[in-house]
Amino acid sequence: MKVKNIWTSTRIFPHKTNMLVGSLIMAAATLLPTSAQAGGIRSVAADGAAVVVEFDDIVSKASVFALSGPDRIAVDIEGATVGQNEMLAGAFRQVRQGQFNSDTARLVFDLDQPVVVTGGSFAADGRSLRLNVVPASGDEFVRSMASMRKEIVPPAAFRSQPPKGRYEVSAPIGKGVARGLPKIHGPADSRLPLVLIDAGHGGHDPGAISPHGGMREKDITLSIARSIRDELVKSGRIRVALTRDTDRFLVLQDRYGIARKMKADLFISIHADSAENQTARGGSVYTLSEVASDREAQRLASRENKSDIINGVNLGGTNAEVSSILIDLTQRETMNVSANFAKLLMREAKPNLTLRGTAHRFASFIVLKAPDTPSVLFETGYLSNAEDAAFLSSGSGQRKVGQSVSSAVQAHFAKRLAKR
Repeated sequence: MKVKNIWTSTRIFPHKTNMLVGSLIMAAATLLPTSAQAGGIRSVAADGAAVVVEFDDIVSKASVFALSGPDRIAVDIEGATVGQNEMLAGAFRQVRQGQFNSDTARLVFDLDQPVVVTGGSFAADGRSLRLNVVPASGDEFVRSMASMRKEIVPPAAFRSQPPKGRYEVSAPIGKGVARGLPKIHGPADSRLPLVLIDAGHGGHDPGAISPHGGMREKDITLSIARSIRDELVKSGRIRVALTRDTDRFLVLQDRYGIARKMKADLFISIHADSAENQTARGGSVYTLSEVASDREAQRLASRENKSDIINGVNLGGTNAEVSSILIDLTQRETMNVSANFAKLLMREAKPNLTLRGTAHRFASFIVLKAPDTPSVLFETGYLSNAEDAAFLSSGSGQRKVGQSVSSAVQAHFAKRLAKR
């Protein structure tokens, strides 16, 4: 298939995914009620055997899940508002409370040692919740992260009900997006696909620092992002923008928020990893999964997702910002498109740079969570490896990465257009 001939259509790429997302969000609106009443959290107590949460009114339900980096147990309580009066002991170091949205309170228990939640129940009057916990090994805790959320509901007679005819649903856009959107480079034709390139880290967050010359990830990613931009502009078929074109810090939600605000057709986040083993080398392409494909992917996602904490942003209440039901409804098609692009990117990158054995991986990166923008995170190599560091810091290496991404992007949109 010749890409050049395919691009002669007068309407290059419709926002089919955005149209699908819009209809799915409307469908989701019938499933996400705002409770008529809310039970305030009166007290939270935890020890080695149980977590007990008491309310001053009835609530809708609770869901429990485990998170790592650091290890913690999270509890979302629908129909609840945050309170005080906390007592912790045993494996629990601290508890944080936050209003996840107007209808849901979130409790996050930071752990001193791994535990797993084996079950739970509400009291007969619906005004207290007990979660049973047992000590666990590190591997058992990791396995618990891969399991479905545990959902617990009060007895039907003591369950808050939604009001009739009033529903709320939202999709996240970063708060800082309103400060201004980046410049679009390339053709002026708004019908052409728009690709947003995200240079990872920046500002006070340097990312990985190479032991081979002290190169900083934030500088490498910006240089590579600019190379990708230049190669895409050369094609004459793609519009392109950078989340940052200078050494500045962006919170993770703003990065994908920009993509949503600009209605980007593709989002590519550029990174360069590090590892304790300096022989580890090669690029990887990550797409979204709520369950990491292996422990290394999980570690990497946890570390990258915590970068906002450096800027004083506590991700305890926001790293699952897209609710599970919206992820299920709106991201199914988006994740499929992302995975297909990841395969193209690996194919185009293989002749130009070293890839890891299993180059396509899955992790719950925050920057990949825009529900209506196909997204990948490209780990271009390891700055902890001497060969990778030399390649990624060189002009020729950066051009090869840019050419690989540009070829994959053009092939991606050509294939999408051919399916119309």
